[in-house]
Amino acid sequence: MEALAASSRDTGQLDARVSVCRACPRLVAWREDVAATARRAYLGQPYWGRPISGWGDPHAPLLVVGLAPAAHGGNRTGRVFTGDRSGDWIFAALHRAGLAAQERSDHAGDGQHLVGARIAAAVRCAPPDNLPTTDERAACAPWLDREVQLVRPRVLLALGGIAWDASLACARRLGWEVPRPRPRFGHAARAELRRGGAGGDVVHLVGSYHVSQQNTSTGRLTEAMLDDAVGMAAALAGLPALDRSEDAAAAR
Repeated sequence: MEALAASSRDTGQLDARVSVCRACPRLVAWREDVAATARRAYLGQPYWGRPISGWGDPHAPLLVVGLAPAAHGGNRTGRVFTGDRSGDWIFAALHRAGLAAQERSDHAGDGQHLVGARIAAAVRCAPPDNLPTTDERAACAPWLDREVQLVRPRVLLALGGIAWDASLACARRLGWEVPRPRPRFGHAARAELRRGGAGGDVVHLVGSYHVSQQNTSTGRLTEAMLDDAVGMAAALAGLPALDRSEDAAAAR
C-alpha cells in the first residue's frame, strides 16, 4: 500500500488506488456491513461501501483535512462530506467563502464543485463510532502523504484534533520543518510549517473544531466560528475573499 501511494503519478491515479484499499480488516468489514444493511431512510439507494478519495481541485492552494467518511454519508454517496449533516456545514461555509459552487453536497452527481479547494480525510474508510484506531490511522497515512505531495497546498485546514495531528505527522514524514514545541490544536489555531525544511516554502496549518453534530448542535461550533476559520485559511492561501452574507440573509 505504501508503494502504491508513493508511486501514484497524479491525484487521479491516487484516487483510483485509494478506492480499492483493503488494508484494515475491521474498517473493511464495517464499511461493507453498513452498505449491505442500509439505514431505513436510504433503503433502495446503492451504497458506495468503499474507501473515499480526496475530492476537488487537484492543485488546490487550500486542502481541507477531515477525520473520516460518515457511515451513511461518504460511505453511501462515494464523495467526502457528502450526504450528511457535517457535510452540510463545511460545504455551506465553503460556499459562503466562494470556494464551492453550491451550499450543499447531496450526492456525487449534484453538480457541486470546488474552486481553489480540495477535501481529503485522514482516514479513508468509515470507522465504527467515528473513531479509527491508532493502527488504522497509521495505515491510512501514506494516502494523505502522497495527496499533500501531489496537490502542494499552501494551507491545510484541519477539522478537529485528529486531523490536526494527522497533518502535523504528515508534515514530519515529508521532511517539513514543524515548530517546537508541538503546535496545540484549537479553533482558529495557526501554525507555520516549512516544506523542505528551514528556508523552504511556508505552509500554514489552520485548526477548526470539527463539523460534527456533537459540536454544531451544542453550539461549540457556530456558523460564524466556522466562517472565521475558513476565511482565515482562504486568505492565507491567497484565494479571493467573497462575502456571501447578504445572499445568505436574503435566502433566509
